[in-house]
Parts: sequence; structure tokens; C-alpha cells
Amino acid sequence: MIPRYSRLEMAAIWEAQTRFRIWFEIEAHACDALAEVGVIPKEAAKAIWEKAGHVTFDVARIDAIEKITHHDVVAFLTHLAEFIGPESRFVHQGMTSSDVLDTCLAVQLSRASDILLADIDALLAALKRRAFEHKFTLVIGRSHGIHAEPMTFGLKLAQAYAEFLRARERLVNARKEIATCAISGAVGTYANIDPRIEAYVAEKLGLAVEPASTQVIPRDRHAMFFATLAVIASSMERLATEIRHMQRTEVLEAEEYFSEGQKGSSAMPHKRNPVLSENVTGLARLVRSMAMPAMENVALWHERDISHSSVERMVAPDATITLDFALARLTQVIEKLIVYPANMQKNLDRLGGLIHSQRVLLALTQKGVSREDAYALVQRNAMPVWRGEGDFLALLKNDKDVRKVLRGAELEELFDLGYHLKNIDFIFKRVFGES
Repeated sequence: MIPRYSRLEMAAIWEAQTRFRIWFEIEAHACDALAEVGVIPKEAAKAIWEKAGHVTFDVARIDAIEKITHHDVVAFLTHLAEFIGPESRFVHQGMTSSDVLDTCLAVQLSRASDILLADIDALLAALKRRAFEHKFTLVIGRSHGIHAEPMTFGLKLAQAYAEFLRARERLVNARKEIATCAISGAVGTYANIDPRIEAYVAEKLGLAVEPASTQVIPRDRHAMFFATLAVIASSMERLATEIRHMQRTEVLEAEEYFSEGQKGSSAMPHKRNPVLSENVTGLARLVRSMAMPAMENVALWHERDISHSSVERMVAPDATITLDFALARLTQVIEKLIVYPANMQKNLDRLGGLIHSQRVLLALTQKGVSREDAYALVQRNAMPVWRGEGDFLALLKNDKDVRKVLRGAELEELFDLGYHLKNIDFIFKRVFGES
């Protein structure tokens, strides 16, 4: 991923030096286990750690070797031998390249997941704080983009909070599923390496053991992981899109913070654009696009091919780095979001009371009017208001058929905005608990 959309901690997981360090630890832990079961001398295992445990690997040197070998793991092992010397003959005993590559990827994705989980926690904290801040801030709810009935802005944020709680749970499960180690040798039979080696390395790296690898860890695990990232990205886009709509000039119920010295347009000095939310929307599309090739990686030939390799070298860093950046950006948007309750009230009043039509409909049915007749009565008074030809309450009061059923005071009571707040506490307790 380009530096513009990268944060240092996540990007560091995917740097070559980090990758080679994990490769070394896999090999060195395996040597410790091999020494314990008597396959290699204990002095050799100790020497491997002492001679290479703290070195900085020469990435350029490894790349140069790979140009000759056309094999990245062999190039690394060749470079490692330059540090270790004679004991290097004991490195990679009974192992195959995928044992190193797949186990390393599991470590990297696990570490990336931990960062993403922390990102989601930060977003959840921001959503919770702002939700309680605007728990009873009335705003119009919309369906199909059209004014529907009153709700609160806090409820919008509570809905997002509940969605990202689900996102967090999915990521926890995806992390668990991806955090598997496979050191089973060629075609996964353990013919040349004891299964105890795999168990030892897995424990040292904080991974579970893959119960039945081929020569690779099955890619359904990776497909689920990247699909989970894609769903999280979709939830992010939903929230970002809501903010973008609310910032539209004719709506302006909320807007992104506009900092001192910020410019919205090179041509129009008045512009204040929802650029951060738009950026999150675009990045979410990118993360989603990486789920499909991960799914296509599941179907490999027999016990192993490398058609998945080129895909994962790109999507693993790019998806995690992009999502990390986007989550941090969305959190920033929520934390600094400017809310305009006065504009929310203005929009609530915009349709001349039509937002109370369902209450009138229900009240008529409660008085004995059939639903079909009640609907017709309400709609015939609503449509003129929709065209800008009057006030809904006034028209209802003047409708002789409505007056037969509902008195003026009863109609006025049906236009109380506070009525729509009665279950907000109930919803908040269900979402946030008793806090």
C-alpha cells in the first residue's frame, strides 16, 4: 500500500525485515524442538540462536541471491548460513518452504488482527461517547431518502455501535481461524519431521496447530479472514455514507470538522466537503475487492501450487494496512463530527407535520375506522401538504370525516415529537448495557 494510506505500526508487520525475522524464529524454534527429540545436537540449536538471533538481515543480499535461485526461502536460508556457519546444515531439517511461509503469514495476520481490533475498539469508544451525547437529539429518519418518522441522532450512532460490535466479534473469530501453524513437511505427511516439532513451534509463536495440512495451510481460512475484513469495510462505508448525506448543503445536520487553514476546493473558497468520509468510502471499496481473489485461492492443485502466493503477497499487506488506516480515519471523523440540532429541527418541520401521518392513521383505526378508510383519509390530507398547499394538522382539523372521529385536542396530541423518544432508553440499554 502507498505511504499516503499507511500507518507505521501496521506497515511494519509487512516489511521484509520483519518477515525474515519471523522466518528465522520459525526455523530456530524448530531447531530447538529437533534438538529436544534428538534429531540435531543441542549445541547446534543453541549456536543458531546465538549467531543469528540478533542480526539485521541484509534484504538486498537476499534479493540478490533470489535472482539466482528464483526461490525466496532458499535465498533466505543461504543468507542465514552466512551468519551461522557449519551449524546451518541443521536448519530446515525435514521442512518445506510452505512450513515457513504459511506459518509466517499466520503470525503476520494475527499481529495485524490485533491492531485492527484495537482500531475497532477506538471507533466503538467514539461512537458510544457521541451516541450518549446525542441520545435525545431529535432528527428525521429517512426511508428511500425521504422523510419518514422522527428518531434521534444518538440512535443512529447506537445502531452503528451495535454493527461494529458484530464486526469485532467476527474479527476475533477470523483471527482465531487464521492463527494456525503447519510444519508437516512435503505434502503434509510428517514423513521427515516429527509432529512434535510443529506443536512446539506453534506454542512458541502463539498459534494453534493445523489439524490436517496438505503441503500448505488450507486457504478456506484465509478466504474467511479477508471476507471478514470486507464486511467490516462495508460497515464502515455505510457509516461514512450516512455522514456524507447528512453534510449535503440542503440537509446539513452534521458535518466533518473543518480545521484552521483547511481548503475545500482549489477553485471555490467557500467549499467544506466531506472528504474524509469520501476517502473512507473509497478505501472500503478497495478492501472489499480483495476478498474475491482470496476466495479464488481456496482451489489449489492437489497438495500444493503457488497460484495463491502472488495474490497473498499483495492482498495481505494491502487489505490490513488499508483497513487500519480507514478505521483510524473514520474514528477521527466521529470524534470531531460537528452536529447541528437546529438544522435537524428545521428538517423535522420541513414537511408541515407529515411525519406524524402514521400516528393519525393508527388513531383512526383505534376509533373504529377500517385501515383502508383511515389510510385514504390521512393520504387525502397529506398530498396537498406534500405539494406545499397547507399544514397537515390544520387540514386534518378541517376535514369533516376526520372530525367525526378525532377531536382537535386529540389530533394535536398526535403531533408530539416527544412521543418518539419513549423507547430510546430501552434501545440504548440493549445496545450498551446498563452503562
